[in-house]
Amino acid sequence: MVVIELKNVSKKFRLYHEKTRSLKERILGRSRNVYEELWALKDINLEIKKGETVGIIGVNGSGKTTLLKLIAKILYPTEGEIITKGKIATLIELGAGFHPDLTGRENVYLNGAILRMTKREIDEKFDDIVKFAEIEKFIDIPLRNYSSGMKMRLGFSIAIHVNPDILLVDEVLAVGDAAFKQKCYEKIREFQKQEKTILYVSHNLESVKNLCNWTIWLDKGIIKEKGKPDRVIDAYLSSLKKNS
Repeated sequence: MVVIELKNVSKKFRLYHEKTRSLKERILGRSRNVYEELWALKDINLEIKKGETVGIIGVNGSGKTTLLKLIAKILYPTEGEIITKGKIATLIELGAGFHPDLTGRENVYLNGAILRMTKREIDEKFDDIVKFAEIEKFIDIPLRNYSSGMKMRLGFSIAIHVNPDILLVDEVLAVGDAAFKQKCYEKIREFQKQEKTILYVSHNLESVKNLCNWTIWLDKGIIKEKGKPDRVIDAYLSSLKKNS
């Protein structure tokens, strides 16, 4: 069963550069906004089936995060259609959905609500979330005092306890100690056994090979190649060597 489908999806951004032509215009507040158009993604067609783990690779700026944000409905396509089936949990940007002045406890409830968990669900899962994140001693201090690794652990723990049908993960596992990374990979393996669908963005190509059923290589907003991880990664690395 197909649970994620993208039909001719494109996403355009406008990059604005304010250009004030004179001192008079500056004083009067009359200025001309100059912008350039950037197609972050162009004509993306994908079908991802239930239970698949799909790796997404490419250099910075190739459209990987934009693709996940479109699937998560954080952004909306300029062109095309995206169809998803099931509950989605996202772990896209470290600290996204967190407020630095709130405590860890308060952020669990805030982030859980953003991920459409009810207060009752959060109440029931709170202790497990904190235990998995390994931040019991720090749960009642403001998040601004947390390290990047602590924020990552908390964000990952909340996302997996949503019990999603689709999990979107973007590079955040690059932060944190080796022991917790291994714990996260084990959780992903557990999700795979439960036939949950996972989209996994990473520059750690070895983890892509180990975790993913197939892989997409994005290059300047288009799908350069897709298929078995070994083949796609080899092609991607060959391209990097040629352009270095």
